[in-house]
Amino acid sequence: MTAFLNVESSALGQRWVGPSIEADRAAAVLVRDAGVDWPVARVLAARGVMAEAVAGFLAPTLRDLLPDPLTLRDMGVAADRVVAAVRGRQRVAIFGDYDVDGGASCALLVWWLRHFGVTPTVYIPDRIDEGYGPNEPAMAGLAAAHDLIICVDCGTLSHGPVAAAAAADVVILDHHLGGDVLPPALAVVNPNRQDEDGALGHLCAAGVVFLLLVQANRQLAGQGPDLMGLLDLVALATVADVAPLVGVNRAFVRQGLTVMARRARPGLVALADVAGLDRAPTPYHLGFVLGPRINAGGRVGQADLGARLLSTADAAEAARLAAALQDLNRDRQTIEGAVREEALAQATARGMDGPLVWAAGDGWHPGVLGIVAARLKEAANRPAVVMGVDGGVAKGSARSVAGVDLGAAIHRLEAEGLITRGGGHRMAAGLTLPASGIAAAMARLADLLARQGAGQDGAADLPIDGLLAPEALRIDLVAALEAAGPFGAAAPAPRFAVSGVTVRHARPVGAAHLKVNLASPSGQMIDGIAFNAIGTGLGALLQQVPARPLHLVGQIDINVWQGRQTVQLRIDDAAPASA
Repeated sequence: MTAFLNVESSALGQRWVGPSIEADRAAAVLVRDAGVDWPVARVLAARGVMAEAVAGFLAPTLRDLLPDPLTLRDMGVAADRVVAAVRGRQRVAIFGDYDVDGGASCALLVWWLRHFGVTPTVYIPDRIDEGYGPNEPAMAGLAAAHDLIICVDCGTLSHGPVAAAAAADVVILDHHLGGDVLPPALAVVNPNRQDEDGALGHLCAAGVVFLLLVQANRQLAGQGPDLMGLLDLVALATVADVAPLVGVNRAFVRQGLTVMARRARPGLVALADVAGLDRAPTPYHLGFVLGPRINAGGRVGQADLGARLLSTADAAEAARLAAALQDLNRDRQTIEGAVREEALAQATARGMDGPLVWAAGDGWHPGVLGIVAARLKEAANRPAVVMGVDGGVAKGSARSVAGVDLGAAIHRLEAEGLITRGGGHRMAAGLTLPASGIAAAMARLADLLARQGAGQDGAADLPIDGLLAPEALRIDLVAALEAAGPFGAAAPAPRFAVSGVTVRHARPVGAAHLKVNLASPSGQMIDGIAFNAIGTGLGALLQQVPARPLHLVGQIDINVWQGRQTVQLRIDDAAPASA
């Protein structure tokens, strides 16, 4: 197939790939039979949406998409036990993970339990001192003082810690890949248990918690709180945990954004304010503005700050917590930048063209390893592992690409004794191993991932949904495209090209981004921004003087400045128009 706009190698070394003939035909059918505009038809055709399903796809509702909670194993037992705790006003503890999904899952339960006058204990382990998931001292201590422990976003592989909590009932609400044997909990509700069919495997932990609350409300026959008001937390966790935006997750995010726009949750209001978010949030803001700030506490600060922020009903406390997370996020960015530079140099020297890219370094902060692994993954379009070494022990985070089950491969390494501990899901995992065994473990992991097809696709292809005239970049087009969302994992935001534009002005924004003013051949002015472009081939081309006509590719969104809305192109790549 001929490269789109004849761009074989762009500013970022990518080959541009446009829609196939079959996609063009499917889009034309949707324009004709469903009455949607051409750009929207492009997006729907790429999702495989047929004309008769367009109306339902554009308006996803929980009524149509919410599964019966009881389709998940142990859900009935778990809901019975939680309802019994409420009715008996028992002592409840929540053990959560330190990321957004864990914090939001904790907050969902806190808000729901408060409705019945039950104030739970929330326990978030310290990333450095305790590591991920339940540990035996913490679980034993909680069990001694509580009747029920609910583990959220963790626990499926925690056999020893759950056994240590025998003095209390333990309910696990998780989504990480399970092993052949489950821990000795009263209930393990997890769509990714080995004995589940995987139909709900796309749920994050907060989605599983929400389904539990749905079932619990049913059993309480109208005594429970309105769950629709909690969907902002579910939406935040779904996007921040990079859960696929398919099925009920689309309804969670679409309706959760509507709830969030009402600015009723003190913690999210305070966080949006310190982040300078002055418009109704989109999935982009959940994943790249709010999510990183909530995660910052668990990464480089106090692990429970995110859960406390999302749980508080006090506006003043929310403001204090949001300010602390804002400061920690700045610290995280500094630490991350240093580790990213070292890891990228190491991985580049080792080679970025195999089925796996990896890096390991002494003293690398464990709180940023996952972020850096994601950056390596993006740079190489391959699964990536980044490890920090301390005292002869390596602990790392791994991130995968579509179509490659990283969690299963990590579990295989643990079964073969190449790592001492590992767990996760298809797209993300963690691992611990002796530093002396890094090379052997990474070689075996590369072999396992290669068998799944990792590394067969190069980093050069950039898919593009079509070409738009610069004059088509209008606010109403953005609104029409957003109706086909939400966009995120497994549902990428549409990316369009505009042709023959010139850069009139480019200025740095912060240390890494470029803000540009563009002119179309007809003289129409367009705003654009290129994130993380400084120091790359894209940044060099956008800052070239004198400017020459360019093809640009990017996502179309709304920029809000001092209350005024304008369309901007979020630039992903560029090439000379003569290419």
